[in-house]
Amino acid sequence: HFGISRISQAGAIAAVQDQAWVADVKTQVIKARKRIREIAEANGLTALPSATNFMAVDCGRDGAFARAIVDGLLQHGIFIRMPGIAPLNRCIRVSCGREEELEKLASALPKVLSMLR
Repeated sequence: HFGISRISQAGAIAAVQDQAWVADVKTQVIKARKRIREIAEANGLTALPSATNFMAVDCGRDGAFARAIVDGLLQHGIFIRMPGIAPLNRCIRVSCGREEELEKLASALPKVLSMLR
């Protein structure tokens, strides 16, 4: 049985009840999704539509290529994930981080891709 502690429940309830905070988080996620889409398109990749706090970015090739991008970004201190099952493994999963984190991605991604192409 995997339950949620009472402290976790109280924190979640307080967060949901703070509608100004919820609205701010939603706004930040929407801005981050837009920025991730811009970064992907600037690098010849395709960000897939999302209503979540992350985006799948289609790398346009196979899982080995997507894995190389994940590994390359990790060398720049950027941790992203990728689905493990084909054909989704041709994508990388980018979380809707803060602006400064996304700017690190914008800087590192073209460097990684230039080494792979």
